Amino acid sequence: MKKRALVICPGRGTYNATELGYLKAHHAARQDVIATVDATRTAMGQVTVSQLDAAGKYAPSVHMTGDNASASIYACAMADFAAIDREQYDIVAVTGNSMGWYLALACAGIVDLAGGARLVNNMGGIMHQHGVGGQIVWSVADDDWNIQQDKLLFVNNLINEAQKISQISAYISIRLGGMIVFAADEAGLKWLMERLPKDDRFPLKLMHHAAFHSPLLNHVVPMARTANPLNDFGFGEIPAIDGQGRIWSPRAFSRDAIYDYTFGAQLTDSYDFSLAVQVAAAEFAPDTIIVLGPGTTLGAPTIQALIASCWRGLSGKADFQARQQDEHVLISMGMAEQRAWALS
Repeated sequence: MKKRALVICPGRGTYNATELGYLKAHHAARQDVIATVDATRTAMGQVTVSQLDAAGKYAPSVHMTGDNASASIYACAMADFAAIDREQYDIVAVTGNSMGWYLALACAGIVDLAGGARLVNNMGGIMHQHGVGGQIVWSVADDDWNIQQDKLLFVNNLINEAQKISQISAYISIRLGGMIVFAADEAGLKWLMERLPKDDRFPLKLMHHAAFHSPLLNHVVPMARTANPLNDFGFGEIPAIDGQGRIWSPRAFSRDAIYDYTFGAQLTDSYDFSLAVQVAAAEFAPDTIIVLGPGTTLGAPTIQALIASCWRGLSGKADFQARQQDEHVLISMGMAEQRAWALS
């Protein structure tokens, strides 16, 4: 009997030095996917994802910029999605983190592979040229991956305080499992770094990231709508869950509505990845969760979101690790030892 699978798509920041060569290593046989993305890039006079992936050395100034990173992540993730063994897994729903919403649209069939490549490439270019501000990540989870309510209260109070200071702009960008991602302008980033309690890892300012999912991107909305036509959107084949926890079921939504969300609230409002995962898990009852590559950073936030909702009685990191020994609760295709579990 097939296992029911929820597929989760990665966002920005997942193609790093350790992922260089991901396409070559894992998807030499997926030239249909790679060629489609390369064709989009070639038509725009851009370096192809094949060339970026085959570079002799990872260069942050090249590989991490929005115009290049977005397309590379899209190619890797869509090739991973195509490689999932459909005889073993019935994909019942898809969702994603931040830019991963665009990937989820392609996985769900709401846009086709080429349409998704254009969308991701367009938005990567727009953000590279017109993005403002940046993002900071801060942990609100304990060592057993449970959310600490006092830290959530601190975050809410901090943002409320920021709203009263006219010289700065700071917002909650993403609720990412056991982490909060802040979006802010330059003054706000400096203010947050001074105010957020520090440990050996956090707060972490993200490189080459703009103030995604905040009003600081209001000016990007008309650019996004001009660059991405409504006609690229269809009605899908798999349910997709967005960053507000809304379910877009195949042939049960308005194209205008999903277009308006994708090039509206998805850009300017807080993105609740935790809620998206919780809704998907509750409504579609997956047997396993498959996180597409590249990268390995999205597994922990996914499980942290499920711990927060007590999915299947999941109580913490130790509980998850014990269950993972007996069943594949989560398959991270960015991990060599796990990706084989998703393949035929």
